[in-house]
Amino acid sequence: MQDAYFYEPAKGHGLPHDPFNALVAPRPIGWIGSRSAEGVLNLAPYSFFNAFNYHPPIIGFSSITYKDSVRNIEATGEFTWNLATRALAEAMNQSCKAVPPEVNEFELAGLTAEPSRLVSVPRVAETPVSFECRLSQILRLNTAAGEAVDTWVVFGEVVGVHIAAHLLKDGIYDTAAAEPILRAGGPAGYFSVDPSQYFEMYRPR
Repeated sequence: MQDAYFYEPAKGHGLPHDPFNALVAPRPIGWIGSRSAEGVLNLAPYSFFNAFNYHPPIIGFSSITYKDSVRNIEATGEFTWNLATRALAEAMNQSCKAVPPEVNEFELAGLTAEPSRLVSVPRVAETPVSFECRLSQILRLNTAAGEAVDTWVVFGEVVGVHIAAHLLKDGIYDTAAAEPILRAGGPAGYFSVDPSQYFEMYRPR
């Protein structure tokens, strides 16, 4: 058996940077648009994000501490997800700046708040893909010992999907052509998707 580095997270990792979020990577980015009960827009990226169900389509993101996005979505029951692409990487990064709740991150990042069709929260007009979502549940995480963690997972049902027409090739969505970026872990790591990395593998029958 090859040598391996082992650590127990509860006792610390003993490394220059916690490797956990680099080991579970690359991860899609939850670029979440929300609106406060007072009507202030918010846009923030979350690195713990994924899809969890087909029918109905359900996505979710995890917020370490009870941030503005969670508060807004709990108050209004709606949010949007916006695809973070290579062209929008800098704007996405600007939207994660720690600012007071009254600051509109759409404006901070120089992005256009495009009205949605089915929910009151706008989408990022510049992105080629976005979802309109309605809150299905908010879950506070617990440890294995049953102790509450200051982390909140927000699940939403996707009720509207926007896809730029040029990304549909013979009716099939071209993931690589959208040039999504993904979180790589570490203090500043990201990956982009390249068509050369694509391969197919069908499930065994």
